[in-house]
Amino acid sequence: MGRGRVQLKRIENKINRQVTFSKRRAGLLKKAHEISILCDAEVALIVFSHKGKLFEYSTDSCPYKQQLLYMYLLLLLLLLLHQLLRPRPSLAFENSLIQQLSKAKKSMEKILERYERYSYAERQLVASEPESQGNWSMDYNRLKAKVELLQRNHRHYMGEELESLSLKELQNLEQQLDTALKLIRSKKNQLMYESISELQRKEKAIQEQNTMLAKQIKEREKTVAQQQQQQQQPQWGQQDHGLNTSSFLLPQPPSCLNIGGTYQEEATEMRRNELDLTLEPIYSCHLGCFAA
Repeated sequence: MGRGRVQLKRIENKINRQVTFSKRRAGLLKKAHEISILCDAEVALIVFSHKGKLFEYSTDSCPYKQQLLYMYLLLLLLLLLHQLLRPRPSLAFENSLIQQLSKAKKSMEKILERYERYSYAERQLVASEPESQGNWSMDYNRLKAKVELLQRNHRHYMGEELESLSLKELQNLEQQLDTALKLIRSKKNQLMYESISELQRKEKAIQEQNTMLAKQIKEREKTVAQQQQQQQQPQWGQQDHGLNTSSFLLPQPPSCLNIGGTYQEEATEMRRNELDLTLEPIYSCHLGCFAA
């Protein structure tokens, strides 16, 4: 089963469009190379991508510009042959042919100008490569020398490799170290002074905060004591009032005891009287018997 025919229209997906462009460009260059070898033909091919990148191919027998002119002349010849082969070319056809030739000429001029611009840029880049390589080598050597000098000075500052130094160089090194030490001490003292000032400021702020908190605590304690005192005063008044009312309501214990005592005395006297009444006949009988 053969592959279906591809519909010729612009591919919207950028990735698919780039992949298709790469594949077909390679195939087009391959076909141009094959036809130049198989048919001993002079072939010139120029392709600009959508980003403006140049791809080209040509046989080695003639320069690029000459091949482009051949392509332009070939296009003109084809158009002229097409006009001549027509039996009766109309005026409209002649006008359209002139317009097409004019458009083809402008298009070819733009292509040639664009090609010349890219070719000139490539030639300039190729020509500037040796000079740029020389500049890079000079920059590399200069930077390498600077790095070696810095490393040697660093070792000298650390007290290493001092054997190769003369007395004057050692004096200069000592002076540099003294200057550096003074700067370091000055910077250290400045940082210490700033740190102490910051700590003093924080200490002052903390003391003010502590004083404020102590004042708030005292005011709070005073308020609580006043509230407690105000709450205790009504309770004391209620207790005094309760004691006074209870003293009025309680009975007198001595009067109760006296009343009870009178009741008991009266009861004992009544019992004695009853006993006396019951015992009187007996006494009288005994007395009469004794008398007889």
